[in-house]
Amino acid sequence: MKRKQDLERARRGIEEFLRGLGFDIEDHPELARTAERVVGAFSQDLLSGESMDDATMLKKGSSPARPGEKGIVVLRNLSTVTVCPHHLMPAIGHATVMYVPDKRIAGLGAVARLVDGHARRLVLQEEIGERVAQALVEHLGARGALCRLSLVHTCLVARGERKHDAHVDTVAFAGSLAVPGPDRELAMMELHTR
Repeated sequence: MKRKQDLERARRGIEEFLRGLGFDIEDHPELARTAERVVGAFSQDLLSGESMDDATMLKKGSSPARPGEKGIVVLRNLSTVTVCPHHLMPAIGHATVMYVPDKRIAGLGAVARLVDGHARRLVLQEEIGERVAQALVEHLGARGALCRLSLVHTCLVARGERKHDAHVDTVAFAGSLAVPGPDRELAMMELHTR
């Protein structure tokens, strides 16, 4: 769903935020266009996934599977960035996505876009993986899917507890990978290799 944006209001809000923290923008030339840059970074990049439609993107980015194809598709080390909704600070890391095809095979770029589309929202890390795995089952028609995220949250590294080496890992399952059976066994074996 497309959100209505008021970029001028957001720009004024960032300027007020800086002034509220005691910065006189007029006395700091390096802050002259900061509000404009912050608004652009969030509206055009960091939150750009808000307008993505999973069904349309996966339909355009997939093709029919050949009859009799078996196995699992694994994409590792898909770099991604998200913004923590609690502190509006970035979390940076990688995703691993696995799915068991049925009638359609997703293009590799489509899977990467799916991850970024869900990461580039104001959303918790746990929800990103759940939404990616569920989208592959619901909109691609995969028998099962898994999304593992390993992220470094700057809200944990740069402030508060300052745990510089902390990685947060989450794993979400959907379809046949969410229940015990041969698909899940294969996925768990793949998840623990490399």
